[in-house]
Parts: sequence; C-alpha cells; structure tokens
Amino acid sequence: MNDQQLDDAARDHLWMHFTRLSAYRDAPVPVIVRGDGPYIYDSNGKRYLDGLAGLFVVQTGHGRHELADAAAKQASELAYFPLWSYAHPKAIELADRLADLTPGDLNRVFFTTGGSEAVESAWKLARSYFKRTGKPLKTKVLSRSIAYHGTSMGALSITGIPVLKQDFEPLVPGAFRVPNTNYYRRPDESMTPEQFGVWAADRIAEAIEFEGPDTVAAVYLEPVQNAGGCFPPPPGYFQRVREICDRYDVLLVSDEVICAFGRLGEYFGAKRYGYQPDIITVAKGLTSGYVPLGAMLASEKLAEPFLGGTNWFAHGITYGGHPVGSAVALANLDIFEREGLNEHVRRNSSLFRSYLERLYDLPIVGDVRGDGYFFGIELVKDKATKETFNDVESEALLRGFLSKALFDAGLYCRADDRGDPVIQLAPPLICDETQFAEIEQILRAVLTEAWTRL
Repeated sequence: MNDQQLDDAARDHLWMHFTRLSAYRDAPVPVIVRGDGPYIYDSNGKRYLDGLAGLFVVQTGHGRHELADAAAKQASELAYFPLWSYAHPKAIELADRLADLTPGDLNRVFFTTGGSEAVESAWKLARSYFKRTGKPLKTKVLSRSIAYHGTSMGALSITGIPVLKQDFEPLVPGAFRVPNTNYYRRPDESMTPEQFGVWAADRIAEAIEFEGPDTVAAVYLEPVQNAGGCFPPPPGYFQRVREICDRYDVLLVSDEVICAFGRLGEYFGAKRYGYQPDIITVAKGLTSGYVPLGAMLASEKLAEPFLGGTNWFAHGITYGGHPVGSAVALANLDIFEREGLNEHVRRNSSLFRSYLERLYDLPIVGDVRGDGYFFGIELVKDKATKETFNDVESEALLRGFLSKALFDAGLYCRADDRGDPVIQLAPPLICDETQFAEIEQILRAVLTEAWTRL
C-alpha cells in the first residue's frame, strides 16, 4: 500500500486502542514504520524521540537484530506448543532464569501473553490458594486510587480509574480502593515523606479491617504507580505494607508490568525498594516488546497446595510461554547483562531528573516525580496554590494542544489526565544525556507555548 492507501485503510478498518476515532475523521493517522535505538520514524521519514519506549516496553531500544534473529531461529525450530501438561526448552530455561532473578522464593513462573492476563492470573491464584488452605471467604482485593492494572474484566475491576470502568459495569465484585502515594497532593502539607508513607499504608490496614480480614485476599501495588503520573513510594511505605499484609494474612502483589526489567534500575521494583512480595506480575520489558509475553511469578508458599494429589490450578492461556516469546526474552536478558542496562539506569537516573527539573522555572510545571527512567511532570494553573485545571481546560490543554504539539516537535510521550494533568516520560533504557537534553528542549518550547495559550 502507498501512504494514502494506508491512511484510508487505517481510518476505515483499524480500530485503534484508547483512541477517539473521530480525531482522524479529517486528519491523517500517524503511521510509524521503523525504529532505530531510541528513535522512531513515520511514513514520511520524520524522526521522533521515543520518550515512552513504545508503551513502557522497548527497554533495549528499537532495531535490535539480535532479538529479531532469536525470534526467527526459534520459529524455524518450534513455532508453537502449549504449556498445558507439556513443556518446551525455552519456557523451561526462561522460568529457571527468572527464578534466579526474583527476590526471595518467587520460584514459580506462570506465563501469560501480557500484563492484564498476569494481573488476572494473580487474583485467580489468590482465590484458589485460600480455598485450598481453609479460608474460602478471602476473595477481595485492594488497589490504589487512579492505579491502572489492565483492561480485561478482572484486571479492570482492580484498576482504580472510574472513567475506564463505567462503560463496562457491572465488573467483577470484590475490588476496593485505598489512597495512592502522591506526595505532591498529600492530605496535610505538614507531613514529611515518612509520615505520609505511614498514613497511606495505614489506610490499607483500615480497609482490610472495614471489609473484614477474613474476606481480603490480596493488595495490588505498583512499585511506582503509573496512572496519575509516576507516584514513587514514600520511605518505609512498602515495609509497613508488608507488615500489614502479614498481620492479616493478605497477599502482597507487586504489579511490575511497567516497573520490572530495568525501568527503575533493577530487574524488579521490589528489589529497588527493599520489600518482599508474594506475587510479581510482569510483561512489557520482559521481551522489550519484540514479542508479546507476560508472567505471574509466585512464591513457593502459594504453589505448595497444588503440588500433591489431584489439586491443580484450573487456569491456562493458549499463548502463555510461547516458544518465540520465551526465546526473545532470554536474548533480551542477555543484552541486559552484557550491556549493564540496570547499572546504566541507576547511573543516569539523577541526570535525567535534573534535566526535567530545569523545567521548574516554567509557571505551568508544578511537580517532577518518579524514579529510574520513569518520570511524570504535573501541570498546574497556579504553582503557589497547586490549583489544577478543570475538565474543560484539561481537555483543551492535553488533547487540544499538547499531545499533537509534542509529537509535531519530535517527541513521542504521554500527555495524560487520568488523574491531574501530567506528561509522562519513560524512554528506552539505552538513552543518555543526548536524549535527556533533547527531551528538555522540546518540552520547554511546547510547554512555554501552552502557557501563553492559556
């Protein structure tokens, strides 16, 4: 197809995700045709800095022939076989390798094809585990407000973003919300980060008590919460949550679909913040997006009831642990080790932050927060009062101007208002000061113009 045919076919037949289809009624659909390192190119040959790693995915960068070759080699040997009572070498090797990397005894690897499936698998495992250990009423889950955990019906129930849920209600019952860790919007300005962490964690204990400890199975938390704009945990927060979960016999699920595999400078965010989950859910960066693959990583304690007799975990996914995906994930981990990508992120994270913090001189920039290569910039109307934009203003600012203006200026990132308006940045882990400076320059120019328009 030529460019015009592609545009017509996209408009007429391709149902793009989370997209207002009307936006392209009279405008061309952006078509990305290739990538190289931290950059992507559209069908007109224009280059953009991939400031979101695709969708928090392309950790090792675009155009890695090593990963493409691993996929081709595996497809030529064994393109597909299920893990339903059978195994294949690459899934075994990857499970073994992941078990070596996980914190504690998270040695059991249940493969999926993506993050929503991993999140749902964890809820199903929690329910099944408690039924087999004599606590059948423990079915409920807690998650944080504005947190995104996926779009399938179970994962969407755990998600804390009302606008994403209302079209599909009623959802799976038994999911409840607790406060997130947005220190910028803390309930009491006098709180220190440590005090805020205690306050936020204690709301989890309060919710467990309110629902009944004998009914709550799990708490879902991201190491750094994505939706709302990169909320890092206050000091001591996860340690207190771990104590609360132990007190009430509630499982701690670390949803690391975004945060695992280098995004925070470690293979797992739980290691970055020094806490021990019962389950970790992963996807995205596991293969750097070259092939879909996800996983639920579970502790030996959770596997134990299923190891004897006729017990089984009555759950499976056709493409879970796909041979090609497993081969690519192994090659991806080889790149991590050979190129020291986790160390690279740890070494450069503060430099990345410093470039973003230069934007504090702009009146529209209220907060810069995050960790590793995962940052959010909150936009405000008034820095002194932290006044945010109303719905009409946010619509005009983000969808009416910023999203297109940033892309036109050569930066692919996310302008989001699922909480307060933010710009999110999560570039490939291979980026360095060259890309940090480019991001800052583009943001400065576009945000300056946005303020003048306001």
